[in-house]
Amino acid sequence: MMKLKNYIYGEWVEGSGDGTQLYNSVNREKVALVDTKGINFEHALDFGRTVGYKNLASMTFYDRGEMLKNIALYLLERKKKYYEISYKTGATHADSWVDIEGGFGTFFTYSGLAKRMLPNTPFWVDGDTQKISANGTFLGTHILTPSEGISVQINAYNFPVWGMLEKLSTSLLAGVPSVVKPATPTSYLTHAVFEDIIESGILPEGSLQLICGSAGNMLEFMKDGDSVLFTGSASTGKKLKSMPSIAQNSVRFNMEADSLNCSILGLDAKPGTPEFDLFIKEVRNEMTTKSGQKCTAIRRIIVPENLIGDVQSSLIKSLDQVKIGNPLNRETRMGALAGKDQFEEVSEKIALLKTETELIYDGKQDLVDANYESGSFMSPKLFLNDKPFEKNISHDVEAFGPVSTIMPYKDAEEAAALAKRGKGSLVGSIISHDEKFVAETAWKMATSHGRIFVLNRDNAKESTGHGSPLPTLMHGGPGRAGGGEEMGGLNGLHFFLQKTAIQGSPDILTAITKIYQQGATPNYSEKHPFRKHFEEVEIGDSLETAGRTVTEADIVNFGNVSWDHFYAHTDATSLNGTIFDKTVAHGYFILSAAAGLFVSGKKGPVIANYGLENANFFKPVYAEDTITVYLTAKERINKGVKGRNVPSGVVKWLVEVVNQREETVCIATILTLVAKKSPFIKIDYKDFAKKLTHLTEKTLPKWGRMKAQEMLEHLEATMKYSTGELVTDECKTPQEHLEFYQDSLYDFRKMPKDYPAPFLEEGKLPELKYKNLEEAKTHFIESVKNYQIYYRENPEAEHLHFVFGTLNKEMMELFHQKHLTHHFEQFGLLAH
Repeated sequence: MMKLKNYIYGEWVEGSGDGTQLYNSVNREKVALVDTKGINFEHALDFGRTVGYKNLASMTFYDRGEMLKNIALYLLERKKKYYEISYKTGATHADSWVDIEGGFGTFFTYSGLAKRMLPNTPFWVDGDTQKISANGTFLGTHILTPSEGISVQINAYNFPVWGMLEKLSTSLLAGVPSVVKPATPTSYLTHAVFEDIIESGILPEGSLQLICGSAGNMLEFMKDGDSVLFTGSASTGKKLKSMPSIAQNSVRFNMEADSLNCSILGLDAKPGTPEFDLFIKEVRNEMTTKSGQKCTAIRRIIVPENLIGDVQSSLIKSLDQVKIGNPLNRETRMGALAGKDQFEEVSEKIALLKTETELIYDGKQDLVDANYESGSFMSPKLFLNDKPFEKNISHDVEAFGPVSTIMPYKDAEEAAALAKRGKGSLVGSIISHDEKFVAETAWKMATSHGRIFVLNRDNAKESTGHGSPLPTLMHGGPGRAGGGEEMGGLNGLHFFLQKTAIQGSPDILTAITKIYQQGATPNYSEKHPFRKHFEEVEIGDSLETAGRTVTEADIVNFGNVSWDHFYAHTDATSLNGTIFDKTVAHGYFILSAAAGLFVSGKKGPVIANYGLENANFFKPVYAEDTITVYLTAKERINKGVKGRNVPSGVVKWLVEVVNQREETVCIATILTLVAKKSPFIKIDYKDFAKKLTHLTEKTLPKWGRMKAQEMLEHLEATMKYSTGELVTDECKTPQEHLEFYQDSLYDFRKMPKDYPAPFLEEGKLPELKYKNLEEAKTHFIESVKNYQIYYRENPEAEHLHFVFGTLNKEMMELFHQKHLTHHFEQFGLLAH
């Protein structure tokens, strides 16, 4: 019997005890043993706080986002084996998809958020800078840094993969090391995914640890700066939260607990309407998905009192059609509970519900390829609470399985009141096409819900459903639901970050935040800032432009071009009672004229205008006023680039426009997309001729078996294929991979050193064409010169390549830059 090892102190460690037996929920077969006896939890936590924190916190947010993406890709390639394990937990294929690929999707989402919205620094500047002195020499702002501690993450048994990954997505991105403690019954699935995360080698040492089995006395060693994320019962969560080591050390504690979620059928949603059908489908799905073992499942079905009978009969009919059984059977739509212990626990709660409410449906479906004795199967149970304002059991007891209760209401006021009797829920849904009813109900029940989901005919096709937490939206709820918050986009990172106010002069704040603060010392140089690549731009790089005198013709012409004929620009007779003395220049003309003053006209690294932020106009500009612009590099934002785009980043520029009296008339932040500096050599036959003077017959390659002359003749041939002088009618790359190969031309990854040329038979090198190296040099340089001339004269030309398929001018240039760099580096020519 396999005994699951724990990953502690950077190594796999087996517990020293007998262990706890884990079972297959479908057939009761033994799956694994878990055991944590002998583990020194204090040392484990210290290992994370020291080694893990140092390694993770030193990375930038951007790099940690890239790390999440790479982990998700690695796991996605291995997802088949996770599905094969998941069925043992009682999950169907659809259940497993939500758990497994839903977890991967959360990593992908947070990776994307990091690349789009987080800085390429280990800290994060939060909010705007505050001017806290009259002359602007004393400023204040806030920064966020990884909390200096370790996060202990205690997960529930219902989502062994998603439960782990949704917590790790924010803790890892924030730069905080974690100990994962999965729920014991399904920990074997968590273990399989975790094992591959470690095997990938993507995470720095100490970032993650795993314990499968009892957490023992681990929480007794929590310290300041540590955090606990707990998903489970409210009673257990409250006990943990009140532990002296947690309460007295100000350990951050996030809890997601019991939740008696509701779904409200609108007064308008009568039988025959799309909303009625959607309601029945949604309730059935939430009762049966994961066998009702979802913290977001619908436990209370709130229905207009005149529709109780219709809902009851339609829902029972729908539940009767759900086939229960072995998740491996394609007919099965609902699997098993996570184990016999869970079955007994749900049965106890059902007995409690029966004391006050009527069981109106106790499905006795025959199982598909399974039996009730050996498996942990439970058919759906539907209760009726005919007096929900008097009988409180439905609002107090959560049976964590395929169990729900119907209850009536009269009006929107009652519907909201019943929803709130759950004393705090993760989610409540309203299914209605009546906007007034939805609005009135939603804001009244919002105080006791973490999320409100509204479904109707307009959004049904794209809706993600009542029970699906999304990475970009907050998952948590007040009161009984624990009062916690997870995910919620970038807000989910704040739990793991320390917020610190920073005060100082503009120069000091610029140095600390790496964002230019107005009033800091600018950096003027002869090189125009727009002539610099992304990596070369320094915060504070500045430009003072020449002046431009605005004329009446400018104002008239801009109005005609833009069609902006607002009276303040065109009619001097209408200015009485306004802030203007005479016709004024358009604000957008001032910005346009400013751009005309500060841009560099020649082609350079700046690719495009990427956006405009915080444009403010302070004083009017009239004809005969002269404007001057101060342009300053404010912030650099690394940018993930996909597909056929030039690797680039975003630079934010502070634009200050002043008039002839040095009065500020406009301040704005413009964003430009700026190319990164290519690591590859430019195609230039004259430069190549100089480099080749250092190549001799004795020059040995750093890798591979080509000799100098063989390399040059190979490069000459590729140049001639590019211009059509040599022709191939075959591409060796399968069609389904061509797009990926062509996209790879645009990135900055070097060609692999061990890539076998697909056009060489059995790896044999071609016969030499020329009598010596010098003759090969001459022909190669000539081929490069012809290539450059060819594409100047034939910019629309396309030619077939052996590996990359049909390439146009741009792709061909990118290929040769990579290819020539590869072979010039092979023979040590790049340094010359």
